[in-house]
Amino acid sequence: MFTHTPTRPCPSGTGRSTTIILAVVLIAELMNALDASIVYTALPLIQADTGASSAAMQWIPAAYALTFALGLITGGRLGDLFGRKRVFLAGTAVFTLASLLCGTATGPQLLVAARALQGAGAAVMVPQVLATIAVTFQGPSRARAFGLYGMVMSLGGILGPALGAVLTAADIAGLGWQLIFLINLPIGLATLALGIRFLPESRAPRAQRLDLVGVTLSAAAMLLIAYPLTVGGEQHWPAWSLVTLVAGAAVLALFLVQQRAKTARGGSALVALSLFKNRSFTGGLAAQLVFGLMLGVFLLTWVLFMQDGLGLSPWQFAPANIAISVGGMAGAMLASKYAGRHQRRIPQAGTLLIALTLLGYQLLISSYGTHLPFAAAAAPMLLIGTGLGAIGAGLSGLTLSQIRHDDAGSAAGLFNTAMQLGTTLGLATASVIFFDHAPAGSHGTTVTTAFAGTIWYIVAALGVMWALMLTLPKPATTLP
Repeated sequence: MFTHTPTRPCPSGTGRSTTIILAVVLIAELMNALDASIVYTALPLIQADTGASSAAMQWIPAAYALTFALGLITGGRLGDLFGRKRVFLAGTAVFTLASLLCGTATGPQLLVAARALQGAGAAVMVPQVLATIAVTFQGPSRARAFGLYGMVMSLGGILGPALGAVLTAADIAGLGWQLIFLINLPIGLATLALGIRFLPESRAPRAQRLDLVGVTLSAAAMLLIAYPLTVGGEQHWPAWSLVTLVAGAAVLALFLVQQRAKTARGGSALVALSLFKNRSFTGGLAAQLVFGLMLGVFLLTWVLFMQDGLGLSPWQFAPANIAISVGGMAGAMLASKYAGRHQRRIPQAGTLLIALTLLGYQLLISSYGTHLPFAAAAAPMLLIGTGLGAIGAGLSGLTLSQIRHDDAGSAAGLFNTAMQLGTTLGLATASVIFFDHAPAGSHGTTVTTAFAGTIWYIVAALGVMWALMLTLPKPATTLP
């Protein structure tokens, strides 16, 4: 039975008020998804303007990713304890303030620090998005809401680099790269104003107080795992990176032991370990981890294939980006419309669609190499985008569909952490399966051959995802 403690009645999932609630939380998720990737196309301008070193250039995107990954589990639990509306608004305020600091930074050190603060704000804000959807919507309305969430999350990551290119090229009021951060100010302020007015408050009725030991151990484990995955590949995996990963795994194991002991004593653990007794949640969490890994590998290597392999500029292969985006929206809409009826068949079908399309893509690349026609390089992206949208929209709803309301924040934090760690792991994996064959600065046949080989690994990851999705609710199961 689902239980929650609202400070005012929670809407039934229909009507104008719930439409506004959904819009507010999805806009917040879109800001996060865009800011995680929008900075990449602006890095050359940032370096020229601020004189940032190579190390600083690596840390501008990495600082956001690290603090985001570190805080997601704690951020989710904070909403359970202190109220999801209150914590959402606090996270959004920090994110918006940090965006202002990023947009007015005059040196790389301040920019890196502001990006770290921005990631911390997002880590508090984002888990409340899924948790608020879970406690606000029921039945078919919930399936549609989760579908839209998946679409926003997937499209934000895809559209980020393209939007970054447009905003920096526009150079409105001479702001240049600063505009990619300052654009968050009006959006963040509007989100805060609407959130104060329309978001319902809810919290876990049995939550007691924040588990500070658990917070420390989880943050240490995420840091020890995420840091070497973020920078280790660029340094060719020195011994310290491997030692740090092992230490991270050990601290993670210690964290799980501490959480089990805390739960056994009747305390308020940071992570509700009972979540892992739910087969759908555990399998969906694992599938989300692999999804992030696959997406991290594919998007990075595909962009390099299009630019360095086929010799296209970002503007020249913009139609391919648009094809992914249109396909993503179509796939998410289908998942949102039919999720209640077909359940896990939707994301599984998306997985198979991507795998089959990539196998055909691999054949084309192997046959044509650097002479692959642009239409043949771009058109399959419509199908791949459709598959990504179906997976992203369907997986979140099915993974969280049977979670108790009082564990919604904890579950949402874990779900987002899986995606973040998966993406980080995917970027690290790319250094082994792609960059070992096509080092930075490679062009032409070297890159196309490396990408063709990378496709086999991506298809294998898709096969693992499809199998993990067998744990999700069957079509006969009725969503709560």
